[in-house]
Amino acid sequence: MSNNATAASRRGVFQAHGDGEEESKQPSHSYMLSDFDSDPSTDPGSETDPDSEEAESEAELDRAPDTHKESATTGLDLTELRDVGKGPQTNVYKEEAYISTTHTQPKTKGELHIHSVLECGSEVMTCQFNNEGTLLAVGLSDGAIKLYSMDNGNFLQTLRDSSSILSSLPVTALRFTLSSQSRCLLLATYASGIVRSWYVWGGECLWGVRDVGETGGGEGGGGQRQTLSLSVSASGEKAATGGSDSAIHLYDLSTHQRLMTCKASSTRTVMDGHCFRVFAVTFHPEMERELISGGWDNTIQFWDTRQQHSVRMLSGPHVCGDTLQIDPAVNHILSGSWRRDNALEIWDYVSGQKVTEVPHDYQGESKIYTCHWLGQDHIVAAGSQSNMLRVINRWTMTTESRLLGLSSAVFGSSVCLAGKWTGLIAATSGTSVYLLERDGQQHSKK
Repeated sequence: MSNNATAASRRGVFQAHGDGEEESKQPSHSYMLSDFDSDPSTDPGSETDPDSEEAESEAELDRAPDTHKESATTGLDLTELRDVGKGPQTNVYKEEAYISTTHTQPKTKGELHIHSVLECGSEVMTCQFNNEGTLLAVGLSDGAIKLYSMDNGNFLQTLRDSSSILSSLPVTALRFTLSSQSRCLLLATYASGIVRSWYVWGGECLWGVRDVGETGGGEGGGGQRQTLSLSVSASGEKAATGGSDSAIHLYDLSTHQRLMTCKASSTRTVMDGHCFRVFAVTFHPEMERELISGGWDNTIQFWDTRQQHSVRMLSGPHVCGDTLQIDPAVNHILSGSWRRDNALEIWDYVSGQKVTEVPHDYQGESKIYTCHWLGQDHIVAAGSQSNMLRVINRWTMTTESRLLGLSSAVFGSSVCLAGKWTGLIAATSGTSVYLLERDGQQHSKK
């Protein structure tokens, strides 16, 4: 079978590397990665032809239907439908306009419990808690963003304007931030190449820019760029985006202007930037001018926002989602790779040396799309192949609990960092978002 097996990732059009034997039963919209049972010896990071890949990707974009349907009713109430998961009173919330087609029964093992399930009606690509832990934003494959209240579990509103309705291309990344007037804003990137800033409580798009690619640069050269990743600096003053043209775009959030395009130089003797798509960008939580990025080229690049080219790099991770996280307490990087071997690794930020790697789980291997630090003692990681989320003890590197039985890959996750929901995990699978709590958390059931 061809190495260019047609597939699409959570962060943009993505050709799966390696020979495929059997395609998994994933929904086949143009931005989801269909998993293939690959030969273990096949290197998922092997190079593919960018030209042929881009041509096939553009063809898929042209074929993507506009599946958005406006509901005649706004502000739909969430209705309790049924109990699922582990333990009594586990709630599934579903907007009445949609009908569930789920045929599998998710379950948990260990100290993890399904607190509730949000049914979103369209494929969920990404999710994000706000800094206060009071809101959950969910980005969908049809370009809509849905907001949920964590106080009562209610659906609040859909963020979508006329241009996103017309394009109907997926939301690829979400980040909450505050304006200079302390208004709650939500930054969103789209596969169409648009970056938008939404005023959360007003439900309006304050500004938007087209994340234009560099002419002749990377896969998205010539101006066409799919924006695939997003990060906001510690001060909230700057944002960085990564995309299909291998460049990092740096923006001033007060002026909405691009400050710089960070990319590799033309030299062939030093790899001081990316040469393929960039699926993750992450600002250092305590160093305003430093960020890291990763993607298809099996490198993590380290950037200083005062320089156009990366200042150093490390080789290894094959990044295909939001899988680069920095723990400032010990200056460690958690990386997740979409591959069977060395899927989860920890690196020293300063030296770039590998600290350790997380072994496979006996329940099955996972190709990682999303991972996070969970407090000081745990790691959350999830992806495809096993369609499983794991909570891993950071010190023993053993899995303490799992979410299993999902019918689709886990493309996105988020950890609530503040408020009464601290430690709550949100994980996406298919059209659902699973809200997960661990033993010892006192979260009232909705």
